Amino acid sequence: MMTTPHDYARTHADRFRQQLFELLRIPSISTDPQRVADVQRAAQWVADDLRRIGMQRVDIMPTAGHPVVYAEWQGAGENAPTVLVYGHYDVQPAELEAGWTSDPFEPVIRDGRIYARGSSDDKGQAFAHVKAAESLLATGSSPVNLKFLIEGEEEIGSPNLGAWVREHRDLLRADVCVISDTSILAIDQPSICYALRGLAYMEVEVWGPKQDLHSGGFGGMVHNPAQALAEIIAALHNPDGSVAVPGFYDDVLPLSDDERAELQRSAAPESYWRDMTGVPQFWGEPAYALHERVGGRPTLEINGFVSGFYGAGSKTVLPAKALAKISCRLVANQNPRRIFELVRDQIARLTPPTVRSEVRLIAEAFPAMTDPREPAIQAASAAYEKGWGRRPLFERGGGTLPIMADLQRELNVPVVLLGFGLRSDGAHGPDEHFSVEMFHKGIDTAIYFFEELGK
Repeated sequence: MMTTPHDYARTHADRFRQQLFELLRIPSISTDPQRVADVQRAAQWVADDLRRIGMQRVDIMPTAGHPVVYAEWQGAGENAPTVLVYGHYDVQPAELEAGWTSDPFEPVIRDGRIYARGSSDDKGQAFAHVKAAESLLATGSSPVNLKFLIEGEEEIGSPNLGAWVREHRDLLRADVCVISDTSILAIDQPSICYALRGLAYMEVEVWGPKQDLHSGGFGGMVHNPAQALAEIIAALHNPDGSVAVPGFYDDVLPLSDDERAELQRSAAPESYWRDMTGVPQFWGEPAYALHERVGGRPTLEINGFVSGFYGAGSKTVLPAKALAKISCRLVANQNPRRIFELVRDQIARLTPPTVRSEVRLIAEAFPAMTDPREPAIQAASAAYEKGWGRRPLFERGGGTLPIMADLQRELNVPVVLLGFGLRSDGAHGPDEHFSVEMFHKGIDTAIYFFEELGK
């Protein structure tokens, strides 16, 4: 009897874990100039493993920063669909002194979890697809052509990947793209996130006098820039929590009744949000449930505010300037550049003649959404149901993954977020971990996903 790819994955489960441990031991911290060689070493390790499992072409391709690992296998033929798998091999910084129980780059298993930096974000999740591909190729049963795009700069915002994708559109041409860099609801309840928010990040500077002044000598006659900026910021929201910027909601696609009903199925109870935040009372648009405010509505948030003297003791200064950081999380169909311009123009209108202001765009990312009725999403749903034994629920995510929109825009391809992590995995924090069970279920589910697409 011929071995199935699922049988192969179970038979080689111990080896798959040990290989993942090898990759996790490489401190591929993309933001650290002292770790450039380690980032290169991780890219080489990933490329070597992709060659070993039988990919027909494997290249380490340069960018203006850290390299991209590209691989392909076209053995399923011209009539078979092609799947592009995206992931990243770089990780966030991690030091034992930052609160880790054990060395962040010496993976250990405790209570059924793999503890190591990058275990969940994203080495473990991306590696599940590599092992799924190995299981298919080793048993001669891949129904799809495979391409891999594994980058080394995701943790620093992928500054060079967009240009690289545009330059290599033909190389990356595919029918479906899959990304496993997200989480599901619970270890026993899979979920599909089909929408992520975009971002317009800006800073606002207000200045008045030519230098800091004595508040006793000039207070009451000079408009304090800190007060002026606070007044401007306060005017950016309406009393109901909605954003008071003309045109801000013009391009927002409304949530349909059917979509709201589906999202309610995966909604966490209010007690969950209360435990997570510790706030005495929730705030925001009353016409929308808490989970809808996070995933289905755009926002304007103040991320930082600084002005004048804030050290120990007292200093009666009237500051010359004040600065605030503002981020707008955007939903499908909104353009981050347009939102920046709307906010900029509104702040200009709100700025009194007693001070001057400037708004500068710092970063932008487009929102992304894949219609849940898309056949690729339905294939993912069927794969989860087989791999987990339960039908997945559907969610909108509140965060931003710029590459999802980049791939949709540049390749005109549906993007599926096939997450194998949990929100409790501690990504970016101390003691990041990845469930052993989730790793192996992820491999099995990725195999099912490729098989479903092949149908």
